[in-house]
Amino acid sequence: MPASAALPRRRLGLILGAVVLILAVVNVADKYGPHGTGLVAGPLVALGLVLVARRAGLSWHDLGLSRRTLLPGLKYAVGAVLAVGLVYGIGAALPMTRVAFHDVRYHLHPGAALLTAFIVVPLGTVLLEEIAFRGVLLGLVRRHRGAAWASITSSVLFGLWHILPSLRLGHANQAVGETLGVGTLGRILTVAGVVGFTALAGLLLCEMRRRSGSLLAAAALHWATNGLGVLLTAALATTRLV
Repeated sequence: MPASAALPRRRLGLILGAVVLILAVVNVADKYGPHGTGLVAGPLVALGLVLVARRAGLSWHDLGLSRRTLLPGLKYAVGAVLAVGLVYGIGAALPMTRVAFHDVRYHLHPGAALLTAFIVVPLGTVLLEEIAFRGVLLGLVRRHRGAAWASITSSVLFGLWHILPSLRLGHANQAVGETLGVGTLGRILTVAGVVGFTALAGLLLCEMRRRSGSLLAAAALHWATNGLGVLLTAALATTRLV
């Protein structure tokens, strides 16, 4: 199929439905399956989604994977990592915001923190989520409905993707637990807050992708928010600064 050809509406709907279904299965498997499921499934599913998108007529540029936009994407990527590092550094230095880094999930030995930040986060989280939400879904919807609808659709689905991971966030993160509580109401508020926050974050990531033309920019910002958070949380826990 030519890269500029439009898919029939029914076929587009079937492809989008299949992508969402695949992501839902992976999400459940990662939450309730054997430890490390996401680390194995993430890259494989990401590759599969790229193949599906290419068969559906998307170009490498549509997916944010064009070599022509690599350099602009790299510039945005470096800026994003530095900006997140600066914000996190300030947050950790101030007692009033340092509690946000009290997350027992990442009270890790330095070696484990490095492994999580540089292997688990990129391969088990960022790769699949960026390919799926800012690559395939964004590209498919933008081709047929325009940039605004593409960003909204991708970001809403990205927010919903975080429902399962947020179910016990109040128990793991001290700031969230103290603010919203850990009971039923607290859990509902936490999930709603996470979905809303990650949907807004998705819009920012879509904008990074649009401005740079490259998935690398969004992936770098995504990694920085997670990977640097892991490293800083582990460092604070290890040095007893929290």
